[in-house]
Amino acid sequence: MPVAARRLPSWAWVTGLTAGAIVVVVALTVEADKGPHPTAKATGAKPSASASADAKPSASPAPTPKAAPVPDESGTGRRIVYSLGQDRVWLVDADDAARRTFTVWPGTVDPAVGSFTVSLRKDATTGSDGVQIEHIIYFSAKSGVNIAFSNAVDGSSPPPASGAQTGGIRMPKADGAALWAFGATGTNVRVVE
Repeated sequence: MPVAARRLPSWAWVTGLTAGAIVVVVALTVEADKGPHPTAKATGAKPSASASADAKPSASPAPTPKAAPVPDESGTGRRIVYSLGQDRVWLVDADDAARRTFTVWPGTVDPAVGSFTVSLRKDATTGSDGVQIEHIIYFSAKSGVNIAFSNAVDGSSPPPASGAQTGGIRMPKADGAALWAFGATGTNVRVVE
């Protein structure tokens, strides 16, 4: 008897239908987990034919925000630039291109505007505010307070203690690691308004 003419037992059809139904249920569940269709209205009404025809996936990613430019008055060459007014740091290569920029949370004592160099690096310690910190890069002192970049070990940024004089310039953990890798002893630090 040819293969096409053979009849499958009834249990084979049931097994095939069950497997097919499971595949459909799984596919619908995955779609439902994605949330409502982007063109669906909040009322739950189905989109019109023209609305669903216009809904096409975008081929290009969303535009990324333009990075803040390195301040003009920050010098030249490989350096760390810290803007007091913007609470922002730039890691600048020898060709004057910013490798990375990020915002920071300053302490209560700001460094003076001017040029400095990284004078000391410490892997980890306890900050003057009692927070465990790492990637400490000292570059200045003012009014007896050491000024340094660092990040909290737990990634937090608590506000400086009221009335305490702190010179820690804190940043997110990933930015602290990047600054640590960039800012060897002797690296220029330029502080601008």
